[in-house]
Amino acid sequence: MTVSLETIHLPHLPSTLPFHIALYRDVKNAPFLRQQLLSGNAEFEYAFIDASMVLSRTHILSAIFRAVNDYLNGRLKSRNVHSEIVFSLSPANNIADSFRKFGITDSTRDLLVVKVSVTPDVTHDLVAAHLQQSIEGCPVQFADETLSEISDVSKIKKAYKLGALSAQDEEKRRLELSLIGAIALRGAT
Repeated sequence: MTVSLETIHLPHLPSTLPFHIALYRDVKNAPFLRQQLLSGNAEFEYAFIDASMVLSRTHILSAIFRAVNDYLNGRLKSRNVHSEIVFSLSPANNIADSFRKFGITDSTRDLLVVKVSVTPDVTHDLVAAHLQQSIEGCPVQFADETLSEISDVSKIKKAYKLGALSAQDEEKRRLELSLIGAIALRGAT
């Protein structure tokens, strides 16, 4: 199994804070991964996100930008930048609710994993090696095409209270803009 890990530097954020992102299908050990998070195991300090709740690359990149920006400005509302990424996906200010809706659960089958390089020793190769030995699933390309196969649009619309929009191409773009707007607006309060 080869990890398909992408390292990204977002504009408007310091180049010293890249993040690493990987997408997995058919994850078999979600309960183990979730338990590592709950127990506070520092080796598993990642944003583990239920990929069915992510509409597109832009959707998750918006949440990552918001969380890293809050991290840099000392405005985290959750434990660390990784939990803040999951929290940033939510349109509401309830941290526990955001983890229930967007975070990993014992039944998660499609998993999006994000690791921010908050220290220089967090490298692409180290993250890739740790994910390869820790996640029992099939790594796939982190691309809009893959996410469109995974996304549960009805669950996403329900979480964001956007019932009137349909999932057709033009409507999907409007849905994406609504999601990004919700992420930005929640941070403005």
